[in-house]
Amino acid sequence: MTKKSGTLLSNPDRNLALELVRATEAAAIRAVSFIGKGDKLAADGAAVDAMRKFLGTVDFDGLVVIGEGEKDNAPMLFNGEHVGTGKGPVCDIAVDPIDGTSLTAAGRQNAISMIAVSDRGSMLDASSVFYMDKIVTGAEGVGVVDIRQPIGENIRALAKAKGKSVSDIVVAVLDRPRHAGLIDEIRAAGAGTRVMLDGDVAGGINAALYGTRVDMCAGVGGSPEGVATACAIKALGGHIQTILYPQSDEERQRGIDAGLKFDYVYEADELVSSDNTFFVATGVTDGELVGGVRRLGPIIRTESIVLRSRSGTIRRVSADHLAAKWMD
Repeated sequence: MTKKSGTLLSNPDRNLALELVRATEAAAIRAVSFIGKGDKLAADGAAVDAMRKFLGTVDFDGLVVIGEGEKDNAPMLFNGEHVGTGKGPVCDIAVDPIDGTSLTAAGRQNAISMIAVSDRGSMLDASSVFYMDKIVTGAEGVGVVDIRQPIGENIRALAKAKGKSVSDIVVAVLDRPRHAGLIDEIRAAGAGTRVMLDGDVAGGINAALYGTRVDMCAGVGGSPEGVATACAIKALGGHIQTILYPQSDEERQRGIDAGLKFDYVYEADELVSSDNTFFVATGVTDGELVGGVRRLGPIIRTESIVLRSRSGTIRRVSADHLAAKWMD
C-alpha cells in the first residue's frame, strides 16, 4: 500500500539505500581516529554518534529492531528507538556502527559499519537469545547444505554443487574456543579454514558473494548479526540457516517467553520475512568485503557495498569526502 501527499509509504524505496550509505560512511570516518588505539568503546561511541546524526536526516520511519542494546545501556540507537525524519517508508532497521570494535581498536582488518533495512514487522527479534548457530553459503548451497548435517557432509555436498575439489573449499569460522572441534572437523574433511578474529557478518556475506575466497561461513555467533546477515543473503540469492544457541536455562526461557523456537532451523524467510531488504556496509579497516577508510591528502576515501533483494543488485560505492568538512 502506498499513500501520497506526505503520508507514510509502506515499503523501503530504491533511493533509501543511497541515503543510508551516508550514515555508514559517517560512522566509518569518525571511527578512523581510533583505529589501533586500543579503545574500542571510544571508537564505538564516535561511530554511534555519527550514524545517529546522519540517520536523523533520512526521510523514513525506522524502528531499531537490532541496535546497540536496551535503552538503559545505550543512549542512542537502542532497541525500540525510532530514527529518521518520520516521513517516508516505514521500516525495521538493524544497525551496527562498528561490526568489529575489537578489530578497530587493535588495527586489524575486516571492521565494517553496517545497516540492514526491511519492511516494518519483518525482522525476527531474537534479542532475548544472544547467540545462534549459523551456516551461510552462496546460491549453490540452496537445497544442498543443511545445518543439521555434520559439517563434513555439508562441505562435500557444497564442493560437488560448485564443481570444486573438497580441498579447495574454504570455510570461515570465528576464532573462539567453542569452535575448536568445528575447525578440527572442517580440516579433517579436507577443507581449509579462514579463521576470523571478529565480524561474522562480513564472513557470511563473503561466503555468499560470487568470486570471493570463502565458500561457507559456519559456527556460533551473535543472533543480531545473523538477522542482519539474512538481509544481505536475500539480496545475494544465497543460503542461510540458523539455530538458536542459548547459554543457560534462564536465557532459553526468556526466548520461549518472547515466542522464539528452539531446536528449530530458522531459514532466511523466517529471519527476515520481507522480500524487499537493503544491506549497506562501509569499510572501517581494510577487508575482503570492502576497503577501509583512507586519508589521501585533502580527501577521505570510503568504500561501501549496497545490496537490495527486490532488484537483486550489488552496488559498490567509492566516495571521496573533503577532509576539511570532517574537522571538529
